[in-house]
Amino acid sequence: MTTTAPQPATTAPQPATATAPQPAIAAAEQPATAAEQPATAAEQPATAAVRAAALARARARAAGAEGLPAFDRLLELAEGERAVAVRNVPATLPCFTAHFPRHPVLPGVLLLESLAALARTAAGPGAWHLAGVRGVRFKHFVGPGDQVHLTVEVNEHSPQRTECRATARVEGRVVATVRALTLLSTTTTREGTA
Repeated sequence: MTTTAPQPATTAPQPATATAPQPAIAAAEQPATAAEQPATAAEQPATAAVRAAALARARARAAGAEGLPAFDRLLELAEGERAVAVRNVPATLPCFTAHFPRHPVLPGVLLLESLAALARTAAGPGAWHLAGVRGVRFKHFVGPGDQVHLTVEVNEHSPQRTECRATARVEGRVVATVRALTLLSTTTTREGTA
């Protein structure tokens, strides 16, 4: 049995980047009282509360068919603009027993449902329902064990209607695209209905 001696850890100097942590403010430079705190410090709890409320709404809208989540983790959310999420595809999904037994493939409608749920999240507050989908392209199979990165970008947004484009990727490879995914607010009455 051969053992190897542990190698000493070496670290190469890292170049400074724009996102590097800023040095701490010296004690003499820090404001002495709460009244002297900058306005942004007072706004931070409010911003955190707004972000937490948006994430809670996103989780509530993420439920897909049969109560299963349409996506597992929300990575980025700018309501009315863009949303990015991840969906893990476990081998234990019931659809894999019949779709297809020897070559399990995630049904495209489940992938489309994940994109629609993410689009509802990106649309912002309110109750949205899927009204239409145009230009859907399934380019590669998604199977058990894959991690799908979902991206939705809002093209048009109003209180009654939102139109998005969406992309699904596995390991950087595009597996599905949607040219136009249209959502309508549930409070919107359509022509010919009262």
